Formats: sequence, structure tokens, C-alpha cells
Amino acid sequence: MTDARLAWGAGFETVARDGTTLDAWFRWIGWGEFGDAAPEEVDAALAGGDRRDDLRKVTVRPIRLTVDVDAAPSSAADVYLRLHLLSHRLAAPNTLNLDGVFGQLNTVAWTDLGPVAPTDLDEVRLAARAAGRHVNVKGLDKFPQMLDYVVPAGVRIADASRVRLGAHLADGTVVMHEGFCNYNAGTLGVAMVEGRISQGVVLGDHTDLGGGASIQGTLSGGGTERISVGTNCLIGANAGIGISLGDNCVVQAGLYVVGGTLVKLPDGTVVKAKELSGINDMLFLQHSQTGAVEARTRNEGGSWQGLNAALHKN
Repeated sequence: MTDARLAWGAGFETVARDGTTLDAWFRWIGWGEFGDAAPEEVDAALAGGDRRDDLRKVTVRPIRLTVDVDAAPSSAADVYLRLHLLSHRLAAPNTLNLDGVFGQLNTVAWTDLGPVAPTDLDEVRLAARAAGRHVNVKGLDKFPQMLDYVVPAGVRIADASRVRLGAHLADGTVVMHEGFCNYNAGTLGVAMVEGRISQGVVLGDHTDLGGGASIQGTLSGGGTERISVGTNCLIGANAGIGISLGDNCVVQAGLYVVGGTLVKLPDGTVVKAKELSGINDMLFLQHSQTGAVEARTRNEGGSWQGLNAALHKN
């Protein structure tokens, strides 16, 4: 393993009574071997051993882990460590091996009491009611919301449920109420997110993803191409892309551009949009009279005024 990229983490994992791991929270995290890099406080903090939570029917167990991030994850805790690396900005999206993550993770009832096995949820509700408490189930999913595990500096997230653990949000990012960011995706600089960032997608610095806008990922469609958006771009409200954008690009509100979209160029030729993937300084629009999708250079179509700096002082 001399050439392996190793990462370590220490914290606590939650184990259901059937032995499945529901989650893992890594309070300490870094690159290299655990024994070489972990601070002295770790062993003292984890010295208490297993703790049984009878209300949730789980055991909270100290965990110390070292993984090779270039190899496929081998356990649920291994996956959680990689998701923490992404959300702590210690790794950029698409730089860690995440093959098979869905097979390693278990579906969990995410509650205000903490993670609960779905098969135990009714018993947990009953015990909570008997104790005068109410269980609020926030979701039933394999991925938790990021803010329950990692709070990156310099970001604003209006609705915590809209950002999954494993999202990578750069300093200065704002995610509004209808914005969404999946795991292994996010922003590389100051950004306004009012639309959907799918798995594997990254937005460059000073880019605005408008309300209701969407960027295609690879999970649902079975494709392999990773979509990226460059710096100083605007994807208008209810617009979307299935191709990458270079720097200084604009997509008109309401326009969805995918690889097979026929696009008319300034010289009158027509090409598939995939041939323009990654191009800089382009305005994509739909002609209001002919309905044709066109691509114009930005000096023809004007320029947007950029992000409001005051909104991104987080």
C-alpha cells in the first residue's frame, strides 16, 4: 500500500441490533495513516467504549479507521469517511473512488433522536410516546443531510434537508430553499444555488444556478460523462443542461440544452450541443419566433452583471 492514498477518521458509528451500521460520524479526519496523524485527544475521547441507546435500539460505538480512497469502499463506515472528506473540503468531487456506495449503505430512518433502523421504528415510536416524547422522522434514505455531520465554514444553507452528506460546498456558497446538492458534487468557489446539482456535477467560481434549474448527473441516466460548469456562468430559472459549460456562459431561462439538442451557430450552421460542450463565452437561447435553439458569442448577446457580493459574505 505504499502508493495508496490513505485517509483516516475517528469518531462514532451507530449500529442497529441486527448488526448493520446505520451511520458513522467522524469528529477527527485527515490524510495518511490513523496512528501517524491522529491527535492525542482522540484516544481519550473514544475511551468510553460502546454505549447502548435503549430508546433507539442501537449501540453507539467508537471507531478508528484508515482507508485507501482509490480502492472501492469496503463498508458503510468506509463510505461515511469518504463523504466526510468531501464535505470537509479535504477532497474535491470526482477524486475519490465511490464505486458501489449504494450497496454498502443501509436505508435509515433519520429522526430527531438520531438514526434508527426502519424495522425498529414502530418500537422506537412506542417507547418514545411512553416517555412523553414524539419522534420526528425527517427522511428515509441511505444518505443523511450534511449539516447533521459537517458544517463547512462560510456557507449558507436555507433548508438543511436539501444538501446531502458528501456535498462539497466552497466558502461563499449560498444554497437557497429550493436549491439541492447531491453527494460527490458541489461548488468550487462563490456560488448561488437555487436549482439542482446532481451527483458528480461541479460549479465554478461566481456561478449562479437559477431557481428550478437542473444539471444532469450520471446516477439515473446510466451515462458516464461528468458535467461541469465553469466560472462566471448563469443558468437561468427553470433552465437545464446535459453538457458542460466553459467560463462566462449563459443559458436562457426555461431552456434545456442536452447533448442531442440541435443548436444554430452564429455562422448559420447547425450542430448537436454535445459538440459545444465545455466552450467558453457562449449564450444559449431559444429564438422567440422560430423556436430554434441558438448559440451566440457573449459579445453579441450582452453579459449578465454577476453575483451580488453582499449575499455571499457568509
